[in-house]
Order: sequence, then C-alpha cells, then structure tokens
Amino acid sequence: MARPGIVLMIMLALTVGMGAGSVGAVESTSSPPDLRLSLHDAIQASIDNNATVRLLKERIAAAQSAASTSLGAMLPNVSGFLNGRSQTVNLAAFGLPPERLSGLGLSRSVTDPFEVYDARASLVQHLFSLSLIQRWRAAKTGIEVATLEAEIAKRDVMATVGLLYMEALRADEAVKARWADIELSQQLLKLAQDRKAAGVATGLDVTREEVQLENTRQRLLVAQNDHESARLNLIRALGIDFDVHLVLTDSLTFVNVVHEKPDVALATAQENRTELKAQANRQRLASLSHSSVESERVPSLSLNGDYGWIGLKPDEAYATRTLGLTLSVPIFDGGQREGRISETRSRVRQEAIRMKDVSDQVSLEVRNALLTLESSTQQVGVSHKGLDLAQKELAFARDRFAAGLATNIEVTNAQTSVARARDNVIEALFRFNASRINLARAKGELEKMF
Repeated sequence: MARPGIVLMIMLALTVGMGAGSVGAVESTSSPPDLRLSLHDAIQASIDNNATVRLLKERIAAAQSAASTSLGAMLPNVSGFLNGRSQTVNLAAFGLPPERLSGLGLSRSVTDPFEVYDARASLVQHLFSLSLIQRWRAAKTGIEVATLEAEIAKRDVMATVGLLYMEALRADEAVKARWADIELSQQLLKLAQDRKAAGVATGLDVTREEVQLENTRQRLLVAQNDHESARLNLIRALGIDFDVHLVLTDSLTFVNVVHEKPDVALATAQENRTELKAQANRQRLASLSHSSVESERVPSLSLNGDYGWIGLKPDEAYATRTLGLTLSVPIFDGGQREGRISETRSRVRQEAIRMKDVSDQVSLEVRNALLTLESSTQQVGVSHKGLDLAQKELAFARDRFAAGLATNIEVTNAQTSVARARDNVIEALFRFNASRINLARAKGELEKMF
C-alpha cells in the first residue's frame, strides 16, 4: 500500500493546483505546484491512483457479488404474499353436470360472487444440488482469479511507472547534455573568432562553428520537447492532475549487481510470478464450471412448503400449510446440456494450453532480462570509456587548431564525437536501469526493488 505521506503529498500538490487556478483570476501568471517524487514514491503512488488498478479492484467486488449470488441459490428462499379477491366460478367447467348442480341447490353453473382472503409465506430450500455446489465453488475461485489479476495489473503498473520514470530521467540528462554541447560550441566559436582576429584562421572556420552551434540548439529544442513529453507520460501513468510540475529526485546511476544464473532466476520466477498462479486458478475455474454443468445430470432434492391463513372473510380465515419434497431427475433437454458440457470441456483444454504459453512467456522474459542486464552492464563501461576518449580527441584537436596546425574541421568532428559519446552514456545508463526493472518484473520481485 502507498505510504500516507506520499498520498498526502500528492493531495497537497493537487490542492495547491486548484488554488493556483482560483488565484489566476486575479494574477494570471501563476506557476504550477511542484511535486517532488523519487522513484519509490512514484511507484507507490501509482498503485492507488492508476485507473487500470482501480478498475480491477472493481472486478474483485463484482466477483465477490457473483459468489454471494451463487451462495444465495443454496440458502433458503422465503417469500410471502397477501391476496384478497372477489370472484365467480363456472362450476360446469370443472365437470359438474346440471343435475348435480340442482342437487346442490344451484340454479345455474356460475356461482354468485364471493370473496377469498389468503395470507401465506412460502419456503424453497435445496437440500442437495451438486450443480449448485460446484457453481458456488467456481464463483469463489473467480474471486481468487480476480484478485490475482488485480495483483498482475498492479505489478505491471509498477514496472511501467518505473520505466517511464527512467525515460523521464533520460530526457533530463539529454537536456543537460545538450546544454553542455551548447556551452562547448560557444567556447569553440569564441576560439575560432579569436583565431580569425589574429589572422591565423579563416571565415570558414568561424562559419563552421556557427553552424555547429545552431545544430546543437536545434537538438536542444528536440530534447526539451522529449523532456516535457516524458513527464506527461509519467503523470498520466500516475493518474494525477497534469497541472503539476514534477521534480524527479532520483538520477540515472550505475550500481553493482550480482548476475544470477538462468536456472536460479527461473526457479524464482516460477515461485513468484502472479501470472502463473492466476492461470492455475483459471484452470481450476474452468474445471469447476465444467463439473457444475456435468452435475446437472445428477438428481437434485429440494424442500417446498408454505404456511398461511385463508378464508372467505379475514376474521374467518383458518391456518393451512403445505410441506413436501421434490426430487428432480433430468431426463432429456434436447441436447442443450451436452452442448454446454462440450463447451466447458473445451474451455478446460484452452486453459491448459494457456498455462503452457504463460510458463513459456515467463521463461522468455527472464532469459531476455538476464541477457539485457548483462549487455547493458558492459555498455555502461564501454560508453564511459568512449566519452573519455572523445574528450581527449577534442582536447588534442583544439590544441592543434589553437596552434595553427590544422583547421577546425578536426575540432567539429571531435565535438560531434563528444556529443555522441554523451548520448551513449545516457542511453547505456537508461538501458541498465530499465533492464534491472525488467528483470525484477520477470522474476516477480518488484516489491523488493522498490
């Protein structure tokens, strides 16, 4: 569950946002409220706010209601009614001949109007119905399936928010890298202008650096757009108001990780992955549904009774009752039952096929996550080394240009190499942290990571 402090922080931020909107009527230039979030806080907050998680919680409530309905079918069903009516009866319609009617003192077959008052309560209780029992067990299993599906959705949201947080951090680092590139371009442009003023460089050298500077500014605009887009995607996943300025307190970093063997990671996944538990319950649900339909072939026994008062006048009513047992024996329904049995039997086979598919998918995700983590770990080291070499290349090219030993073509080439090396470092760190999240998700250990 989300920590109370996190939820309170988000509520305060949203309250400040609404307050800022009202103040805007007086002061039009109000900045959106800041919401400082670490990766852990973002993960915890998304669990309560994400729409997918909330919808699946409603499915749990619906499954619980369905189970209550199935249980109610096995409990006593009591109803009551109060009836008062005035009627006439055509006795001839009941097979009484005219001579018998005359013997009863009746001149015609239709009786005079008379009143009947009846107050009665009735009871129906299934004493034994194997089909209802299996249906109730299937409904209880449906609650377990809905609960596990909600847990799957929660973990998917946690992983998604974690990856979106990393993408937002990557966008932050990209903006910082572009500003560093602009600062470097301005320094090199100043150097080219000074060399031209000293008569040891040409206008082409200056123009070349100006072009490089404008290209870098263009890349900065793209990075800033990606930065805002990444934040909007993260806000959407968190399920909070868009009129909030997110401040991410974590950063893209490298940490030492212990690389597991595939068999160990697979064993952990087989034990922890909720998808496997949910699919096992879906198989059980399909089996119970099949058993419920098959059990309709079994005779059922029910108790039926009523008790009440009936008479021509309310003060002349007498108590009467009915009590009996009903044994229902299914014989033939036109083949409908057999068709539903075949349908549910097919669902059992389908769920068995899905179980194999889910197990294979879990194994694939674990193996891919291990490979990606191993590769991204190596990429981080290579990218840092590449950045060091690119910076050395730039220093050598700058010195050669300053000494008049070369044009600034070498400088702009080295400058491009530095920018590319910075992007490589950012991308390698993003892939490394994303692969850690994906591996934790594949093993079913997201909670331990966050």
